[in-house]
Amino acid sequence: MDEVTISRAITESFLRDFMEAMDADVAIAGGGPSGLVTAYYLAKRGVKTVLFERSLRVGGGMPGGGMMFNRIVFQQEGKEILDDFGVRTKTYQKGYYVADALETISTLCSAAIKAGARIFNLMSVEDVMVHEDGKISGVVLNWSAVSLAKLHVDPLTARSKVVVDATGHDSEICHMVVKKIGKNLRTSSGGVVGEGPMWAEKGEREIVDNTVEVYPGLIVAGMAANAVLGSPRMGAIFGGMLLSGRKAAGLAQGMLTGG
Repeated sequence: MDEVTISRAITESFLRDFMEAMDADVAIAGGGPSGLVTAYYLAKRGVKTVLFERSLRVGGGMPGGGMMFNRIVFQQEGKEILDDFGVRTKTYQKGYYVADALETISTLCSAAIKAGARIFNLMSVEDVMVHEDGKISGVVLNWSAVSLAKLHVDPLTARSKVVVDATGHDSEICHMVVKKIGKNLRTSSGGVVGEGPMWAEKGEREIVDNTVEVYPGLIVAGMAANAVLGSPRMGAIFGGMLLSGRKAAGLAQGMLTGG
């Protein structure tokens, strides 16, 4: 085995995929459950989709389950999406289904990649691109290690027709838009309203309604949707996250086709 050949194989294959991803239909920031589901349904429909995750692993808070018990709960609607992915569930009681957190997130990730989505971990979205029409037209990227080390290193960019903010509780992309462009989001305040305290039933109910085009070219999904629109958090029940991701994929596809 030749060490240089191994290194070249890694470098050449990665750079080929990365350069191809610099011009996509949809760019997703955040590889939690909603981002992965969005990527899966888009790629499955033939939409050129790329996802950027700043952490070493994908999954957001899902792998930790509830308080590091790696089990997660779904309601009936969420279970139906898990069935689509082939994730095993067990009935706890009527209307409540338990799944293994690690099986769930690894299956979502694998399915998205196999469907054709490109996923890049350890990359942070540090800004968005906006041109003269005022519409978001892509994302600005840097290695996560650059920001962690507080290095002054200029970023690279990836163009896309639609951007999805699936960055979770921090709703980072929407905060960037407000900081750079002003309070022009389609919310009650024009800014990020902020996540409410725990209320699982209300949070699950509203997360799908909150999955909207919150700014021209920008969709908000998953916990970022509840944070931006001001709805509660819901803890270790994840059905709404999957439903939000599926809706975000439909919205993005409609924006691409003018529907």
